[in-house]
Parts: sequence; C-alpha cells; structure tokens
Amino acid sequence: MTSVFHRHTHNELPTAVRGEGVWLFDNEGKRYLDASGGAAVSCLGHSDASVREAMKAQIDRLAFAHSGFFTTEPMEALAARLVARAPGRLRDGKVYFVSGGSEAVETALKMARQYFVETGQPQRKHVIARRQSYHGNTLGALAAGGNQWRRAPFEPLLIEASHVSPCYPYRGKIDGESDEAYADRLAEELEQEIAAQGPETVMAFVAETVVGATAGVLPPVEGYFRRVREICDRHGILLILDEVMCGMGRTGTLFACEQDGIAPDMLATAKGLGAGYQPIGALLCSDAIWRAFRDGSGFFQHGHTYMGHALACAAAIAVQERIEDGDLLSNVNRRGEELRNALESRFGNHPHVGDIRGRGLFIGIEMVADRLSKEPFDPAYRLNARIKSEAMTRGLMCYPMGGTVDGKRGDHVMLAPPFIIDADMIEVIVDRLGAAIDAATAQSAV
Repeated sequence: MTSVFHRHTHNELPTAVRGEGVWLFDNEGKRYLDASGGAAVSCLGHSDASVREAMKAQIDRLAFAHSGFFTTEPMEALAARLVARAPGRLRDGKVYFVSGGSEAVETALKMARQYFVETGQPQRKHVIARRQSYHGNTLGALAAGGNQWRRAPFEPLLIEASHVSPCYPYRGKIDGESDEAYADRLAEELEQEIAAQGPETVMAFVAETVVGATAGVLPPVEGYFRRVREICDRHGILLILDEVMCGMGRTGTLFACEQDGIAPDMLATAKGLGAGYQPIGALLCSDAIWRAFRDGSGFFQHGHTYMGHALACAAAIAVQERIEDGDLLSNVNRRGEELRNALESRFGNHPHVGDIRGRGLFIGIEMVADRLSKEPFDPAYRLNARIKSEAMTRGLMCYPMGGTVDGKRGDHVMLAPPFIIDADMIEVIVDRLGAAIDAATAQSAV
C-alpha cells in the first residue's frame, strides 16, 4: 500500500530503479525504451556522465542560496548562455529562472501585467490564447490554456481569457486552401478577437510555438507566426511563446520559433532545459520589458523559493553544453527525418492513422476511426489509454492522449525520444508502437 498520492488512484505503476541511455529499468528487471522522453523531458536519456559529474561538482561547492540574498555563478552563467543564443529581440534581454513550465508561464502572465502597469497602461489586462493549447496547471497558466478537459473542474477559479482557433491544418484547413490562405484566415480571426476585446485592453497573445500534448504536435504552417507577430506589434500586444515542451532543441533548433523566422517578447522554456536531471524552467524576456521594470518601480512583484537554484542551473548548463558540443541537434534533425519516414512506411496506409506530423524528434500520430471522414474514435473506448498499456507491455514508453479534436473527442500518440537515439532504436520504436496500435485498435472491432 503506497503512501504517495499518485496522478491516478486506480493505477499500479512499475517502480523505476535505473536508467541507462534511452532505457529505463523497473525493479523486476524489465526494460522500457523511452520514446517520449517521459513527457518530452529526458532529451539526453537517463545516464549522461557529463551531467552527473557537473552536478556532483556543484553540490560539493554549493547546492542552494536563496535569490533574495545572493546570485550564484551557475545562475549567471546559464542566463548569459541562453540570452547569447536566443533569437531576435530576446538576445539583449534577461532570464527569470523558475522550477518548471507552469511557473514559467505563470511568471510571463504576471510580468506582462506588471509591464503595462509600469508603462502607464493599466487598462491592458486581457489574455488571448488558442483552443487546444496547454500552458500549465497553475491557475493563471490553466486559464490561458485551451485544454477543456483540464480546465473544466476549475473554471470558477480561472481568470477570464479568450481563445481563438489553433493552427491545425489536418482539421482546420478548407479543401483546396493554401497554407498562406489558411494563415491569413487565422490571423484575421485573431484580429477580430482583438477588436472585440478592445485593442487597448489586450496585454498578451499566448501560444505554443509547436503545440504539444493537448493536440498531438501541431507545427504552424508557413507564415502563420509572422502574421501573428505583425498583428501584436501593430496593437502593442506582447507575444508570449510557450516552448516548455517544444523548445531547447526538440524540433531541431534550440528555440522552436527560429524555424518560423520570428522572436516573441517573452519565451517560456523548461523540460529540455535541464533534461530531467533537476527541475528547472526559465522565462526569457526582451530588454524593453526589463527596462520598463528598471526605470519604473525596480521590483517585479513575484518570486519562488527555488528560483535560480544553483544545482539546477549547473545541471542545465551541463545539459546544454552536451547538446551543443556533441552536435546533437544534427542528430535530432537526421533521426527525426528517419523516424518520420519509418512511421509513414509503417502507418501510411493504416486504417486508423489519420495524420503523422511534427518537427525534429517531436512527432504526433493522430488516430481516427475512419480515415476518409477523419471521424475520431468514441471517447468511451479510451483508445489512448489502451495504446499506452499495450506499449508498456511491449517495453515501449510513448505519450498517448485523448481529446485531440476538441477536448473530448480524438486520440493521438506523441513521440519525443532522446536526442541521442540511433537508427537501430528507431526500428525498435516503430515495431513496438505498430504492434501496440494494432492490438489496441483491433479490440475496437470485437
């Protein structure tokens, strides 16, 4: 009998006792290929020697010093590293460290609000985001997110936010519509929502650069974010990009928005920043935002006990050095293409696979009951849970979710394997996932 309040009170979980490369081992000796990085976290796998050595060296010097009293060398070095590699207007900015993705987005919302107070625009308070998005489980981040299943029990506690359509070409594009026309249509919807709220009252538009677990990896179409950036600039609205799941190399560039040719005013990151070796997240903001605080009250009315944790920052530096020095982003792009090709070969004509999409080693597979109509499975069948169970039985960790289409209907599988993966492991992933999907969908016909 466990004393832990687990995520699900009806599940009995295997006990993980050891990690080796891309593999996790339970206490009965069974091994699992981690094809999802947990939740797109473990980008270096589970036993990187250089990260472990850096953490040991840091803990021998200093584990923690409260940021209300001290800065630390690892915190300063990690911030400098991130800013130096950041795109566009973030390159001259600052970094605010937290302990995870929800905290990073929550910080962005509060920073946006105080920025407008500091600059004499206190009427700006409204947040616009997108349906089928996820920005975290703290109340502000949950309010901004468009994940209806997660929001529903807590609606009375959430701040008001409005939501526009996601960039979801598989279901959102009209027959014959070009990517450019689709991007323009979504941009016009955003313009209309800004007008409805009153442009002078909107403080931020929040979006995942590549949507993660809620909708099963949705890369934006060409030109979409350039249109969004132009709209935000024209109306004086801050653009906040959530790269908690898709950032830090997951899509093949350090920051996912590099591939869209834009930079936000704020960028939230977490998971791949520390690769799971320590809890850490960060919010990057532009110099203009930082200067508003410096020249105003001088104080950001926000904070967390463990922000800028010395051991977490040292671990993150080691993770990022390993990615850069090992040229692992080249492997992300190469293996990502190989994995997409292998999935297309295995599932391209599968009767229950509607779409395979993604960037780099961030790939989503959308399941359908019927390929022609794109009709999803009945949610009562719980296809995503069945796929996860069948995959774990076969020693494969993947990330299936439900509610893909509208928060209730639809199923997908997300793959986000470690950046160190090789070609042989891709074959194992596809073989085991294929068997799991076949077994799970075959039961629907019984």
